[in-house]
Amino acid sequence: MQKFILKLFPEIMIKGPSAKRQMVGQLYNNLLTILQRINPEIQVKKYSDKIEVFTPKDVLPEVRQKLLDTPGIEQILEVLQFDSMDTIEKIKTKVRELTADSLEDKTFVVRVKRTGKHDFSSIDIERTVGGHLLANSKAKNVSLKNPDIVVQMELIQDQLNFISTKYKGLSGFPIGTQGDILSLMSGGFDSTVASYLTMKRGIKTHFIFFNLGGMAHEIGVKQVALYLWNKFGSSHKVKFISVPFDDVLTEIFRSTPPTYMGVTLKRLMLMASEKVANAMEIDALVTGESVAQVSSQTLRNLALIDQVTNKLILRPLATMNKPEIISIANEIGTRHFAENMPEYCGVISQNPITHGSFKRMEKVAQKFNYDVLDKAVEDAQHLNIDEIVDDVANLAPIEVVKDLSTGNFVVIDIRPEDEYIETSCKTLKIPFHKLKMEFEKLPKDQEYLFYCDKGIMSQLHAQYLRDAKGYENIRVYRPE
Repeated sequence: MQKFILKLFPEIMIKGPSAKRQMVGQLYNNLLTILQRINPEIQVKKYSDKIEVFTPKDVLPEVRQKLLDTPGIEQILEVLQFDSMDTIEKIKTKVRELTADSLEDKTFVVRVKRTGKHDFSSIDIERTVGGHLLANSKAKNVSLKNPDIVVQMELIQDQLNFISTKYKGLSGFPIGTQGDILSLMSGGFDSTVASYLTMKRGIKTHFIFFNLGGMAHEIGVKQVALYLWNKFGSSHKVKFISVPFDDVLTEIFRSTPPTYMGVTLKRLMLMASEKVANAMEIDALVTGESVAQVSSQTLRNLALIDQVTNKLILRPLATMNKPEIISIANEIGTRHFAENMPEYCGVISQNPITHGSFKRMEKVAQKFNYDVLDKAVEDAQHLNIDEIVDDVANLAPIEVVKDLSTGNFVVIDIRPEDEYIETSCKTLKIPFHKLKMEFEKLPKDQEYLFYCDKGIMSQLHAQYLRDAKGYENIRVYRPE
């Protein structure tokens, strides 16, 4: 079994005893939920200042990645545990066995954290082990300030934890400790990063999407919401709500001056979100708005938008610029989703006002027929996030092929990773973010099957190419 020691987010450690116990307990439960899905043999042990995880080595990479993506963890130490290390003699011998070969022509330093009662101090261990390694290896020298290698260990009573690798955790609070929030998701850079930041802060994040008339857009947003949940929030079940907003958009065109359409749309989205949040007993909403990024996001227009709701509105990106947001999207793996997300909102941006009038906004709002908004909320689709895979398969009218012997196909593996599916027919590798440009170069008289792990990206991009480009020779490959 491989051992991990998880150091807690510092803000957890400075809480009062009751809050600290609650947060450590929540993180422990979250890890049990997540890791037991990988392998029931994984063990999780809780202490007041840390959590230890013991995992079979055959699932080590998957477990390591889950720990890196779990909010509440500041640092992850991958360690080798040795018991009955009750003398410096035993410790120095064991450390030499583990490190001597790696020290050749390198400078090093020994760092020890000791807990318990011993006849020696941490400094005694560092000096003795350091001298022993210098004398019994081909190390260049000891360097206290800028070593090539840090030989790091923790001694707890007679248990030696030799730290082989140290990782930076996600930080933040454990999900489930900070309540629930409803995220307005468009699937672009901003809303996905904002949702990630609330999840990282320990907030259980549900998703609401306003469909302005595009099936491909809905599939795309469901895909990225599922990705975020799987990666950062799968310890808790959350909802995905899709609100049909095409009739609302039609009513905006009927009742609203072009200059106020963008602000009006955002106001109506908040009003609808408030209704849904009330039914779910959620107190706050989150959006991806950044001050002055677009016309509806000036301070005045944000004030006009916020007028329509009593809910707390969180805007974690409010003072970020676009390169900062894109950088985070790149780090968390949502950049390619955002870059390939079909958009339908730009249709209402017509000479938009940048400094709206409160009096004018009040008059404009009175002309809107709010029965249309109520009907949209009433017709909203509520899904558990883990039901999205089956829902997308049912939603998209793209034929799914499971048996390659039924035709003469070319399979296109659209996953972004380096993996390459092997099939009985010709197979191409085109990552989904290159499909728009690369697919049009392929022969038009061939039948193509898009392939990805879950079939969601395949459905999205097949649907997009069919709707936007008119291709009818695309299906989805999902082997049994």
